[in-house]
Formats: sequence, C-alpha cells, structure tokens
Amino acid sequence: MLEVTGVSRSFGGVYAVRDVSLNVADGETCAVIGPNGAGKSTLFNLITGHLAADSGRISFLGRRVDRLPPHRRARLGMSIVFQAARVFHGMTVRENVMVGAHGRTRAGFVSAALRLPRHRGDEREIGAAADDALERVGLAEWADRPADRLPIGQQRALQLARALCARPRLLLLDEPASGLRGEERERLATLVEELRADGLTILLIEHDVAFVTRLADRIVVLDLGQVIADGPPAEVRADPLVLAAYLGQAS
Repeated sequence: MLEVTGVSRSFGGVYAVRDVSLNVADGETCAVIGPNGAGKSTLFNLITGHLAADSGRISFLGRRVDRLPPHRRARLGMSIVFQAARVFHGMTVRENVMVGAHGRTRAGFVSAALRLPRHRGDEREIGAAADDALERVGLAEWADRPADRLPIGQQRALQLARALCARPRLLLLDEPASGLRGEERERLATLVEELRADGLTILLIEHDVAFVTRLADRIVVLDLGQVIADGPPAEVRADPLVLAAYLGQAS
C-alpha cells in the first residue's frame, strides 16, 4: 500500500533522513521507532506531504505521491493523527470530527450556501459517520461539548475519531501514546488492536518499544536518519544494533 524508496531530507547540510526505504503492506500495522533525533518525525512529514524530500520516491496505492500536497494525499486515503492535539476552536466535538469527512462530500459551495438537498444529505451522512467514530473512541457522551474544553487525552481521541471519519485506507499515527496516562494508553492500545483486526493499514511512529511490540506486525528502526533494522518485533528487539543505538546497551 505504501512504498518509500531511497528518501532523503537534509537541513543545513545535515541529513535528518538519509536513503530510507520501507514498505507497508495492505492490512499491516508497521511501527517506526528510534531514539530522539533518529529522523522519525521528518520521515512522517515526508510521507504525509508536510515536508518535501530532497530525493527518493513515495508511492501510495501504486501512485507516486511525493509531489502531491497533503490535502491531495488525504483525498487518496491517508488520514493523520498528529502528536500535538489539534482541534478547531469554537466548534463542538462532533463538528470537529465531521471535518474529517470533508474530502468525500459531493455538494459544492453553492449547494451548501443555499442548503440544497444534496448538501443536507451529505450533512446527515457525515453526522452519522462522526457519531459512529465518536462511539468507537469512547467520546459519544462528549459529542455536543466544546472541543477545546476536552482534556488532552480526549483531544487525542478526538483526532483519531476525525481521522477515522474520513474512512482512510492508511492511518498514520505520530507518537499517539505520548503524554497519555496508563488508563488512556491502554484504551488507545485496545482501539488500535481493534482497527488492526478490522484490516485497517496503520503506520505508527513511536518511541515506546513495549507499546509498539504489542501492536505492530513489523518494526522499522531508525538511527541517525538511517534504517538499521526492519523485521518482526521479537527479531528487532534482539538485534544488537538496536540494543546499542536505541536501548543504549552494548552489543
């Protein structure tokens, strides 16, 4: 589903990501881990289109996308949950989630402005999809509350609901467990396991080894902008290069 081939990106002559290649198969949960400064966030932003690569190629569903802006990639089926909570202020939780489905609406500006039947139909459909997504992430009872009043854990769940409302082919999660407490982290892990069981393709950027070992089919490890390991969780955790670079142990 996703193919990253020989991608590099430098800042001021220093490589943040250098000649990185990875593949994510349809229905797979793939995790990218690494120590601070390994290049995880840069790679994530290259895949989503928030940064442009200096070289290399990124393909999604067999189509080259590294020259497309983020919104075009989203329309193809990429949905993103950023590490930092991002909500639309002055809107309810449900309205925030409904925004995630804007890419699959059929009505245009005139239809919306005049409240024509097509627009009303779109709004009903999206509202139902938003309610389903909120139920799935455990926020149904918060639906009509102002989104900016949610605690940080619930704001993260809201972002996930918004991403799911888009009906993605590929869900990209940027350190989703960061800052979450034990109960929130467990709830998130359970939800990701459910999405994985449903066959959703997931790319997970994380630093928590235990968290990704539980969830991922395969782990890719970055260090100093380069891939040093790629394989099943048990194999990667025993790799001497990973122990030395990521866990700070001697091989």
